[in-house]
Amino acid sequence: MTRRVIQYSTGNVGRHALRMLIERPDFELVGVHARSPDKVGRDAAQLCGLAELTGVVATDDLDTLLALNADCVVYTSQAETRPKQALAEIAGFLRAGTNVVGSSFVWMVAPEQAGDWLRDPLAQACAEGNTTLYINGVDPGYSGDTLAYTALSLAERATSVTVQEICDYASYDDAEFTGVSFGFGIAPEHTPVMFLPGVLTSMWGVQVRSLARDLGVELDEVRERCEKWVTPEPIDCVMMHVEPGQVAAVRFAVEGLRDGEVVITMEHVNRLGPQTAPDWAYPPDGRFGVHRVVVTGSPGVEINTHLGGDAGGGTDHNEGGVIATAARVVNLIDAVCRAPSGILAAHDLRPLDHLTGVMR
Repeated sequence: MTRRVIQYSTGNVGRHALRMLIERPDFELVGVHARSPDKVGRDAAQLCGLAELTGVVATDDLDTLLALNADCVVYTSQAETRPKQALAEIAGFLRAGTNVVGSSFVWMVAPEQAGDWLRDPLAQACAEGNTTLYINGVDPGYSGDTLAYTALSLAERATSVTVQEICDYASYDDAEFTGVSFGFGIAPEHTPVMFLPGVLTSMWGVQVRSLARDLGVELDEVRERCEKWVTPEPIDCVMMHVEPGQVAAVRFAVEGLRDGEVVITMEHVNRLGPQTAPDWAYPPDGRFGVHRVVVTGSPGVEINTHLGGDAGGGTDHNEGGVIATAARVVNLIDAVCRAPSGILAAHDLRPLDHLTGVMR
């Protein structure tokens, strides 16, 4: 069955999702949303680097897209900085009978743990439209659910599990959101939005709690920690220019404790260039990025995922990350369209659900 689909936004993730929707024979692209005036009115192919025009032009009119009655919308628009507007947009599609897959609203990666302010109106919209919602990505997402499940399935007994993203963001062209959120290129005294009290826990804590629930572990506490590293030398990279004395690397984590011991950790180590934060962890084998799960127990287990780089035919690791984020939700379109009404999490899905259309 060919699914009629809409791509909502054409940014770092969205342009790759759009290309996938155009190139795959199991989808018919019927609509594209763009906010930027220089994108509105342009053919979808032009917005994702394809030569052959599709005849589908981008619009900023939500009502026009709702009226298409598509089977599914791929929602990759930035939601975390505009939650009320994004909530209204996603709920509008769900109420209108269009299923939604997306990489935004990372709190919904573990929907049972998300706040009522977000989960309840989305669940109500699903009920009204008899539709289904699935939000996921690479991290938060894959590394803290699918990869963690795989590693833990190999253990006779686990005493702790650590999920890590260790990645050099220097080649990632996203200073406006990632750079600002992580506090790159600013004085260390400034507290970026990501490190305001409770923000890390709100984003990665949902996966800590969800994994604990999946494991039957009752946590006593969920806590967060963060560190900054200041460069002594100027740095010029794709992300931004960083002056001496400004932040060029961050390390943060959300930890779940049981009986006073850390048993579940979701940790990030992100830097701008391999010369930064030399005492912090690096990816193995000279790579620039890794998503890793380490299980201590019997036996110990470590699984490393590398996106792009040598694993991707020369694709930059950050480009590989956004391609993988897009694929993570595009590949679920058919499964979401077939699922009962409601909000899905990764633990509701079969492993094969994420493979639809991959080898074609």
